Amino acid sequence: MQPRTKVFIGIGVVALLVAAAALAATRGRERGVEVRTDVIERRDLVEIVTASGNIRALRTVDISSDVSARVAELMVNEGDDVVEDQTLLTLDPAQYRAALSRAEASLAQAEAQQAQQEANLVRARRDLDRLLALRARDSLLVSGQQVADARTNVDVADATLVSARYGVAQQRAAVAEAQDLLGKTIFRAPINGKVTRLNVEEGETVIIGTMNNPGSLVLTISDLSVIEVVVQVDETDVSRIEFGDSASIRIDAFPNEVFVGRVSEIGNSAINPPTQQAAGQHAAIDFEVVLTLDASKASLRPDLSATADIVVERRGDALAVPIIALTIREEGSDSTAAADDPEAHPQQGDGQVRRGETDQGGTEEAGRAEARDVEGVFVVRGGEVTFTPVEVGIAGQEYFEILSGVSEGDTVVAGPYQAIRQLRNGDAIRRAEAPAAN
Repeated sequence: MQPRTKVFIGIGVVALLVAAAALAATRGRERGVEVRTDVIERRDLVEIVTASGNIRALRTVDISSDVSARVAELMVNEGDDVVEDQTLLTLDPAQYRAALSRAEASLAQAEAQQAQQEANLVRARRDLDRLLALRARDSLLVSGQQVADARTNVDVADATLVSARYGVAQQRAAVAEAQDLLGKTIFRAPINGKVTRLNVEEGETVIIGTMNNPGSLVLTISDLSVIEVVVQVDETDVSRIEFGDSASIRIDAFPNEVFVGRVSEIGNSAINPPTQQAAGQHAAIDFEVVLTLDASKASLRPDLSATADIVVERRGDALAVPIIALTIREEGSDSTAAADDPEAHPQQGDGQVRRGETDQGGTEEAGRAEARDVEGVFVVRGGEVTFTPVEVGIAGQEYFEILSGVSEGDTVVAGPYQAIRQLRNGDAIRRAEAPAAN
């Protein structure tokens, strides 16, 4: 084969390759970006705030011991239902009975001393009266000093009797205290409820608390007739919650059941305020929200994990677009520029003009101007997309409420995320084929 023929063949091969590449690029442009689309229609939307927490009883009583003694008899088990004033357990009363006996003996002694002082006062007054009668007959029989001494004896006897009476009152108080301590060796239920925690066994010794040593927590009784869910809500969401808002609660222990409740309390201060955080730490600011559950037949227990979906807003028959369809563009970027503008398609990976950059010929002041973010959707018309700013209302689970910008029946790009991120005004699109049904 001649060299010239080889050259012609090489040129032909190159030309064919270039033509094939150009044809492929043209067909790719004609086919457009593969996207999913959705038609804007009216829907019922519900905006919720999701928070997690734990179950607790409306009323819980922790019972501690006011006396130190050994558990003599335990009459309940954890999980037992109890009624108010029911005996739960008893402590060994020996030392407290002895203390009561000592107090009663001291009281008897004080009462005897009081009786003695009463007799002394009677005798002192009688002696004074006799001296006064003799002096009235004859002043020479009784001196003034004797009368004065007799009066003093009466005053001393009277004061001693008062002291004896206070001594009796003191001993009566000691008896009452001893009786009270003896009574505290018997534990009775303060409310109707269930024993949800039992921390002692027969033979153990319970102790009372001191300044630096907490006392023994004997048991806990919870009134489970009303159940609450305590959740932690982020500071960005707590302002949207109001008293009485309804909520659906999912409890991990009952995965197939949904419980209903309402907001009954909203914390006014953070659970972990900034003033209590260590220097340099920036923990999340959460607020406590309490939900009261409606009556249920489920056997709920305190401390179960729960997740609450609190309904903060409802919209019926609202114009809605899929959440994934909403995107943000900088005002003046190629995504919001007119489709026929030759300058509207700068070569950038994400299809947006970055802050701080300027087009050639633009003024330096315009380049420094900060672009404003615009929320919008890509509306499909004639196989091409147009970025349309919209005003958004509440957010449902899968859809945003649209207040203005698009109309019912409009078709918008609804995914995938990467395609929406790279779309620009005037881009051709093709709808992704729905997966075949099995």
